[in-house]
Amino acid sequence: MSQRIALALVTLALATGLAAADPVETGDWGQLLRYREENMRLSAAGAAAPRVIFIGDSITEGWNLAGLALPRLEMLNRGIGGQTTPQMLLRFRQDVVELKPAVVHILAGTNDLAGNTGPTTLQAIEDNLMSMVEIAAANHVRVVLGSVPPALDFPWRPGGQPAPRIVALNAWTRAYARRRKLVYADYYSALADSRRGIKSALSDDGVHPNAAGYAVMTPLARQSILRALRQRCGGGTRVCVAARWRATRGRAARSADGLPSATTRAADAGPSETPPSPPRAPDRAGSG
Repeated sequence: MSQRIALALVTLALATGLAAADPVETGDWGQLLRYREENMRLSAAGAAAPRVIFIGDSITEGWNLAGLALPRLEMLNRGIGGQTTPQMLLRFRQDVVELKPAVVHILAGTNDLAGNTGPTTLQAIEDNLMSMVEIAAANHVRVVLGSVPPALDFPWRPGGQPAPRIVALNAWTRAYARRRKLVYADYYSALADSRRGIKSALSDDGVHPNAAGYAVMTPLARQSILRALRQRCGGGTRVCVAARWRATRGRAARSADGLPSATTRAADAGPSETPPSPPRAPDRAGSG
């Protein structure tokens, strides 16, 4: 199945309020059943191939993680189309912690801003993100926080004008990642156009990345994962050595090709290309 067809199916699921099965009708609001059996079939995580889990919504679900080209790592996709941060928080222990990953990549917030599970606030989204980070930290899992991709509108919830709230949420996420010394993957800056929407060449519906969009995001994700692994083990294992080698090779290749370095940010990130937003309280935000 082509990536375009897969993306169309995910979009259809969002438009109809479904993802495999209606979580309201099944009584499984957090959709813990979605990956439960698959999780049970997994072998124990091993030191030779550390596990990396991507948790998120349809943007994560539609991402072919094999494209990250990290063969020494076991990559697991735990995205569910249509989900919001409270639903991800509900399944975070089952779909992340109990699988004992070295790193978790969290990309969430789009469907919260769309109101998929009802009206919400920026503070509520931030609280859920903080809770996932705190649970991960308590279980010695390194975190990559991804910025919400740009969007001028949501086709399944038109008229919401989400662009300013996306900017505000990403500004908070960047600042929070810096304070907590997390890795921040700045997908927004790489995908946004001058109107604060996603570049037309990178999305077919104005929200979900297409193949070209994922091609932009993938090297940023790869760099983020390698950086998080280096943070986790302090450079003392074969995987850390391999991570440093890949990062060095990537920088050398970009230098040889005359290409700029990726826009992934970590705790010491420089100024953002994201449009400025009003000042925010340290770990909180106003209603949105």
